[in-house]
Amino acid sequence: MKTFLSIAAVLALCSAAHAGCGKIETTEGTLKSFDQESKTLKVEAKDAKVVSITLTPSTKGADLVAGLVGKAVKIDAEHNKATLVAAK
Repeated sequence: MKTFLSIAAVLALCSAAHAGCGKIETTEGTLKSFDQESKTLKVEAKDAKVVSITLTPSTKGADLVAGLVGKAVKIDAEHNKATLVAAK
């Protein structure tokens, strides 16, 4: 019985560790700047707040970011890590 409870506890902890919140936030606004070295975007949202978002190796559209500075963009991000960058 102890073995069964131990295995059940380990499985419960492992599944909780792999769970992510999965909340994707969409930011629409003007791309104010892009720091090539730190891969950080500064986006002025429609409500005039400036948001910092970091690119990751899996970000879709990351290769086009340098040409989007000063233009309207739509960025999907999870925990301020960009998953998608697109011109609007």
